[in-house]
Amino acid sequence: MNAWRLADPRVKAAGLLLLVAALAALAWLLPRVPQPQQYHHFADPYVCFGLPRCLDISSNALILLAGTAGLRFLRSAAARRAFIEPAESRPYTLFFLATLLVGLGSGYYHLAPDNERLAWDRAALALALMSWLAANLCERVHPSAGLRLLPLLLAAGLGSVVYWNWSEANGMGDLRAYGLMQLIPMLLVPLLLWLYRPRYSGDKDVLAITGLYLLALLGDLLDHQIAALSGLVSGHTVKHMIAALAIYGVLVRLKRRRIMGHRK
Repeated sequence: MNAWRLADPRVKAAGLLLLVAALAALAWLLPRVPQPQQYHHFADPYVCFGLPRCLDISSNALILLAGTAGLRFLRSAAARRAFIEPAESRPYTLFFLATLLVGLGSGYYHLAPDNERLAWDRAALALALMSWLAANLCERVHPSAGLRLLPLLLAAGLGSVVYWNWSEANGMGDLRAYGLMQLIPMLLVPLLLWLYRPRYSGDKDVLAITGLYLLALLGDLLDHQIAALSGLVSGHTVKHMIAALAIYGVLVRLKRRRIMGHRK
């Protein structure tokens, strides 16, 4: 057994807080990172019914379908058997609702890409990431920990987007806070799996979902390169497809996981 799982819970919590504080301090010490304007110039060459970038737009339907499927499951009788405590479903409800907003926000953004529209897309994504982190805090640390932190996490995620959008509008663009909100869940969720005993099965699924999100980010980064290599789809379209798969992966895990133990 991992020795860290036997450590005092206060020590583990302090370690996680120190890690977050260190990441925030490092981000603060870095120079401001403005939004590159070339980001808005996507590689998707397709035009459908007069709409440019139609694959970048229409691929958001996959995200909407995955989010809708998640919400439908949470309303079913099977969902009640997926949680030790009913309140643990709240972060997942917010997660799937946020993914619907991601699909809508991304489609809105790709109709006419600019910073103002991108803010709506990123705000929805920040809500989804923070809800996902809160859900894992509920499952690994304690339900009360995740639920108490949920409003703070949502506020931090939205605040990072508001700050970025304000900084761009005032000529001093700064992506550091938003980047931190992307980084923290990607680091903390695997750490939670390592530090805390599981209450549910499916650790490999959680890692796979995290990996899919990182892969989606890579597709976004290599938008033009993937388009040139494939000759069919752009990296950003691939990003949407992989993101939808990650969202659906969250649903699949909820459906097939088993309760392994209660924690008082």
